[in-house]
Amino acid sequence: MNESSKNNSSRWFFLLAAGLILFDQATKLAVKGFTLFGIHHDGMYVGESHQVLGETLRFTFVENAGMAFGVSFGWGKVFLTLFSLVAGVGLGWYLTKIRNSSKWVQFGITLLLAGALGNFIDRAFYGVFYNEGALFYGLVVDFIQVDIPDINWFGQVYTHWPVFNIADSCVSCGMVLLLIMNKKIPMHNDITPKPPQQESHEIPVQLEEVHEESTTVE
Repeated sequence: MNESSKNNSSRWFFLLAAGLILFDQATKLAVKGFTLFGIHHDGMYVGESHQVLGETLRFTFVENAGMAFGVSFGWGKVFLTLFSLVAGVGLGWYLTKIRNSSKWVQFGITLLLAGALGNFIDRAFYGVFYNEGALFYGLVVDFIQVDIPDINWFGQVYTHWPVFNIADSCVSCGMVLLLIMNKKIPMHNDITPKPPQQESHEIPVQLEEVHEESTTVE
């Protein structure tokens, strides 16, 4: 594949990531509601739930300040928000360096990139946008609720999977895909540019000896 084709391939993956981020944000705004450019949409109230496929799939509006699937994070809200940004930038840089790798590996990285930046937008800006908190102190919007068989875990009964969003789905699918394709993930040596080899102007020892012998015979 020539350099132009590689650049086009990388560009398509970045466009896919941007599309997934836009889709993630569109669904969150539809759930939470918004007033923008003279357009007002009420959305749902926290705790509101609607059946989509019976009890198997519901849209239930919840908000969380933690990680994917509502997992709490006790080291600091700002740290978690900035970590999402750093992870997104790092994944974007990595995606530009693996243009020669498997398309499935690039797709997996693209999903992780979209997921990281999708939830970063919530954490960084939703507090300010909805006048609910300071910059980097927004809450992540979750709304997809999937029913599972009841699980009794140390006395706690779980009747459904933790509520999640599109960005969470991207992260989960990306991780699963990379685990499956782990043998095709480029190592550090494969993405680090190698220094150009310099031509050697030294005369091989063997040739020097032959030259000396011919001089002696003369």
